[in-house]
Amino acid sequence: MEAALIIFALMVLFTFLGLGVYATVKVVQATKRGVDRTITQARRTVEDTTLRAKSFGQVGVTGALAQLRLDLRTSMRATEQALQDGVRVDASLHESIALFERLSTHGRELDDELKRLEQDPDRGRIAERLPDLRERTAKIKQAADSLRWAARDRAQRFAQDDLSTLSAQIEVESDALRDWAREPVDDLAAAAAAWDAAQANGAATGPAQAPGSAQGQPAAASPARGADQPQALNPAAPAPQYPWQKARRPESTT
Repeated sequence: MEAALIIFALMVLFTFLGLGVYATVKVVQATKRGVDRTITQARRTVEDTTLRAKSFGQVGVTGALAQLRLDLRTSMRATEQALQDGVRVDASLHESIALFERLSTHGRELDDELKRLEQDPDRGRIAERLPDLRERTAKIKQAADSLRWAARDRAQRFAQDDLSTLSAQIEVESDALRDWAREPVDDLAAAAAAWDAAQANGAATGPAQAPGSAQGQPAAASPARGADQPQALNPAAPAPQYPWQKARRPESTT
C-alpha cells in the first residue's frame, strides 16, 4: 500500500514537472518569436529609411537603385499585409497568397540583386542594366499591386453586399417593431371597449332575468297548458264502472 502511494505521488510530481517544462518552453519560444519579429521590423525600418535617404540624397545609379528597392519593398510589404488581413475573413484568398509567395521569391531575388549592385564599383555597367532592372521591378510591382487591389476590391464588395443585406433586415425589423408598438395599444383599446359593453349589457339584462328565474315554473307550465288545450276540445271518455264501486248519488234538482 505504501509503495503504491509513493508511486502515485511520484507520477503526480513528474506530471507537474513535465507541465512546468512544457509551459516554460512555450513561453521561451513565444518570447524568442517576439524578439525576432521586433528585430526584423527594426531592421526593415532602418533599411527603408536608408534607402529613402539614398533615393533623395544621391543622384545617378546609386539613387536609381535605392529608389527601385524602395518601390519594390513597399509594394510587396503592402500586398502581403493586405492578403494576410483579408484571408482571416475570406478563405478564398489562400490561392492568392500561394501566388504571392511565388511572386515574393522573384521579388527577393531582385532585391538581393539590387543590393549587390549598390556595392558594385562599375557604375557604367550598372547603368546599362538599369532599363532591364526597372522593367523587372515594374512587372513584380504591377503583379503585387494587382493582387492587393483585387483583394481590397473583393473585401469592399463583400462589405457593401453585407451592408445592403443588413440595411434591408433592419428596415424589416423596424417595420415589425413599429407594428408591434401599435398592436398593444389597439388591443388595450379594444379590450376596454369590450369590457364596457359587457358591463353595460350586464346591467341592462340583470334585473330582467331575475323575475324570469322566479317565474321559471309558470313559464315551464305554460307549454303544458298549451298541450292540454286540444284535449279540452275532445273530452275524455267516462271512467269505467266496476262492481265494487258505489253507485253515484243523483244530483238534486232543487
